[in-house]
Amino acid sequence: MTTNAEKTKQLRKEVQPFAKSDTGKSVFQIFNTIVPLLVIWAAGYYLIQFSPWYTVACSVLAAGFVVRTFIIFHDCTHGSFFSNKKANDIVGNITGLLTSFPYQKWKREHTIHHATSSNLDKRGIGDIDMLTVDEYLEKSKLGRLGYRLYRNPIVMFGLGPLLMVLVLNRVNRKDAKQKERLNTYFTNIALLAICATLIFVFGWTTFLLVHAITLFIAGSLGIWLFYIQHTYEDSYFEYDTEWDYVKAAVEGSSYYKLPKILQWITGNIGFHHVHHLAPRVPNYKLEEAHESIPPLQRATTITLKTSVESIRYKLYDPERKKFVSFKEVEELIQLREKSMKSKNMKAISK
Repeated sequence: MTTNAEKTKQLRKEVQPFAKSDTGKSVFQIFNTIVPLLVIWAAGYYLIQFSPWYTVACSVLAAGFVVRTFIIFHDCTHGSFFSNKKANDIVGNITGLLTSFPYQKWKREHTIHHATSSNLDKRGIGDIDMLTVDEYLEKSKLGRLGYRLYRNPIVMFGLGPLLMVLVLNRVNRKDAKQKERLNTYFTNIALLAICATLIFVFGWTTFLLVHAITLFIAGSLGIWLFYIQHTYEDSYFEYDTEWDYVKAAVEGSSYYKLPKILQWITGNIGFHHVHHLAPRVPNYKLEEAHESIPPLQRATTITLKTSVESIRYKLYDPERKKFVSFKEVEELIQLREKSMKSKNMKAISK
């Protein structure tokens, strides 16, 4: 009989052949992603003279290409887009400027995310903040309110992109080393110079219509993708003593089955279970790996329709091994209060 350890080893072995970049495909992806993005942005600046709505239309279209450009950036941080480290670093820094992400900072934080994903004892870096039911119940009313606001869709997908682009991506963590700090400073200075030049040449209004709209939409989509890939009812979460890397990858990351056009725009990141199992698999090989390895096809599949249901999941219940809503937790609180009252009444009657 095959043990779980042997199955785990075999699964990781089966996916390894796909963890090799193809220089031709990578270069082609640069041309079918970054070049159109720059052309669309240029069209947005040009078409403003005819109607601002033409510019807005260009910005909405550009947002999709920014998401796709981010996937190239993401692959570079994993060292999977090119076999050459220097090539990954160069393209990663360029795509980081196009998407507003500092390369070294995000590279480290995302590496930590992969090493700790679904580990209840190691949350906090590279993750969307999530509390367990007991942690939520232990908080004060003000603490609960703060968490409720944070998990509110308007805040998460509306204010979230602004916080990410304007604040979180601009500052280093306290434990950042010099290389990471300098890279963040370089990214900030370069972005400031680019933005100042565009504003000087085209004006504030046009700049905001082109780049603010683009990055806001792209940021919202990015946060949504990150959210849905780990937040679904039966997602895998365990405390450190029971945590397993392969289970975290295959059971704690979803297969987000999207229409082909959206799959293309999002750079196949919907095959997130494959990506977490083997981060060195480049985005253009994720689908092939999924289709070639039967066990990977048993990952939780989420569609556009069913993904909307995940908005209601706010807390993780380790006892029941699933996400729950605030409503379910409030019902639990009421049951506990009734139970306590019942015990007190019995104690008094005695």
